[in-house]
Amino acid sequence: MRQIFTFGSYLRDKFGCKVYKVGINISGFTCPNIDGTVAKGGCTFCENDSFSASTNQVQELKGFYLNLNSTSNPNLDKQLLQLEMQFQAISKRQREEYGAQKFIVYFQSFTNTYAPFETLKALYEKALSFDDVVGLSIGTRSDSIEEETLEYLAELAKTKEIWIEFGIQSVYDETLLKINRGHNSANVKEWILKAKQSGLNVCGHLIFGLPDETQEMMLHTAKEAYTWGIDSVKYHPLYVVKKTALANDFIRGEFTPISEELYLDTLAKAITMKPEHVNVQRVTAGINDNSLLAPQWCRDKNSQIKKINAVLKPLGLKY
Repeated sequence: MRQIFTFGSYLRDKFGCKVYKVGINISGFTCPNIDGTVAKGGCTFCENDSFSASTNQVQELKGFYLNLNSTSNPNLDKQLLQLEMQFQAISKRQREEYGAQKFIVYFQSFTNTYAPFETLKALYEKALSFDDVVGLSIGTRSDSIEEETLEYLAELAKTKEIWIEFGIQSVYDETLLKINRGHNSANVKEWILKAKQSGLNVCGHLIFGLPDETQEMMLHTAKEAYTWGIDSVKYHPLYVVKKTALANDFIRGEFTPISEELYLDTLAKAITMKPEHVNVQRVTAGINDNSLLAPQWCRDKNSQIKKINAVLKPLGLKY
């Protein structure tokens, strides 16, 4: 039985110890398809308020949002304080519960390059100053990063472990239009290639079960993403939460979520297509609270992992 090459394995091999990602949510960050720059309302599956804060401090700046054209940031000191408080609290717990020894600060919620360069620089450098931090992972959109930021991250990558995470979701423009993504597939490809040419590590997020997509389409998206040179991948099933446009479609009977059987089969096929050097950061997703409308199989992550391993076992693989 061969273990799938995971992100944890990659980090352990590189640093020789347990390295954990510390997920950080900084208030003041949003997305260009939420603030109206490219679209309104966000992606159809995104419940904008669902990006819950890791600590209550994030709520202090509610109503304050940055974008690429912001000329000032009067709340930078508060954001830096949020960053420090979250990192200290979460890393302490990871040390105590999981034996974590080193950390990657993961700028997680919303679009974490969608702000003035000086704000980004201050936040990234603050994160890298914390004890035992070996690098950064920055979640963003391909239409929300500028050359200056990319060049800066590439410079950091010469001495630190720097990852940039792009939401690919699908390579089909008709799908991206249906989910109100606000950009096309060519834009994602362009910036992934630019990031790779700059020397950055790239993680691509793929969603299986998007509206009207067949398994053939989902697998084609995975295959294309691999050819773009991504170094890591996160696989997600599309699930429906309350207070979203997708929830309205589901309630009207206009959207049917992916079945567990189809997701498992698609995931197994996508993993077997994956180049061996591409590590896996996630094989499923879900939420276990009353905001989940469907599919119900997304509630129990432990059950999902067991079933994923059951479909991988005949292939000689284990997650």
